[in-house]
Amino acid sequence: MLRYAYMAKTIIEVKKNPNENNASVLRRFSRRIQESSIIQKVKKNRYNERKESKLKIKKSALKRMAKRKVNEKLRKLGKIS
Repeated sequence: MLRYAYMAKTIIEVKKNPNENNASVLRRFSRRIQESSIIQKVKKNRYNERKESKLKIKKSALKRMAKRKVNEKLRKLGKIS
């Protein structure tokens, strides 16, 4: 008997019939997994990134504003073109 549980939501179970060989049981099991789209869900969540915190967003915005100010000052002085 082959069994797979995905995050306790989906349980896929395949029992071996008396005259069935192991290869066909595995084939049936993998087909059931593909039909349930478990692999697609796992791949979709593989590179899931968390949202940045508000504080981090504000700090990066302040850094950008400060850089922009310095660049404008240097541009007015003719040090960068």
